[in-house]
Amino acid sequence: MSNTIIDTNFQFPKQRTVYKGKVREVYNINNEQLVMIATDRLSAFDVVMPKGIPFKGQILNQIATKMMAATQDIVPNWLTATPDPNVAVGHLCEPFKVEMVIRGYMSGHAAREYKAGKRILCGMPMPEGMKENDAFPEPIITPATKAEMGDHDEDISREEILKRGIVSEADYVVLEDYTRKLFQRGTEIAAARGLILVDTKYEFGKTKDGKIVLIDEIHTPDSSRYFYADGYQERQAKGESQKQLSKEFVRQWLISQGFQGLEGQTVPEMSDAYIESVSERYIELYENITGEAFVKADVIDIQSRIEANVLAYLK
Repeated sequence: MSNTIIDTNFQFPKQRTVYKGKVREVYNINNEQLVMIATDRLSAFDVVMPKGIPFKGQILNQIATKMMAATQDIVPNWLTATPDPNVAVGHLCEPFKVEMVIRGYMSGHAAREYKAGKRILCGMPMPEGMKENDAFPEPIITPATKAEMGDHDEDISREEILKRGIVSEADYVVLEDYTRKLFQRGTEIAAARGLILVDTKYEFGKTKDGKIVLIDEIHTPDSSRYFYADGYQERQAKGESQKQLSKEFVRQWLISQGFQGLEGQTVPEMSDAYIESVSERYIELYENITGEAFVKADVIDIQSRIEANVLAYLK
């Protein structure tokens, strides 16, 4: 088993605060820059698994970096540098309190809602007569906001966002425009790799000078769902499951072990062999999504490597 990084406790020059999310740890440097470290933690059903997945943080960070570079001509982003395979550095931003989820296909959460009889999702109509994994007539934006209590995201409509003053109307128009442009570009990039970008989420923030920029990750297997394009139509016609490229395989394994993140359930033990297989799947995801061979970083002492690279950059 390779070494993993599942927690950090750095003290960088002019460091103000540290925010620890499910996967990423964000260091505020002098209220000007953010140093975002992608750990190897694995989250599913809003629960962080006890063991890390080798190279997962590097994979997520490098996919997001490549996708930001491939979209910066249409949407500005927060990123300024990647001094380490697991690290992104960028502008300090005030995040918008909504995730802009966009769906080209009726899959995942949308399909579950549809099966339950709903035909409106976040204020967006879903046509009658659709089958799971069918394409929508055009992509729909179905935002989510963090619940007041607990860790689960909540569906919310555009109207409710504006009514509650979560985002101003002027800003929301920009978020919608950027979301559609990014999804279109992501769809084109995926198609060139023989993939279908099914759905994804984008997060945005505002810089000190008031500019709206893309933040966090983009088009990674943790934030997006992909299908293989080859055989998609045949599988739909036969009513078969689609071949997916996302961390759905982890969720399915957890479900098979009787775990869905519900109260009273215990996270199943992941053997070293299983963890290694998850790492291999993430490498496969990386290579399919980017079209490039994955180059493993030196993991003999990840903490020291990251610290040395970030300190050298901050100087």
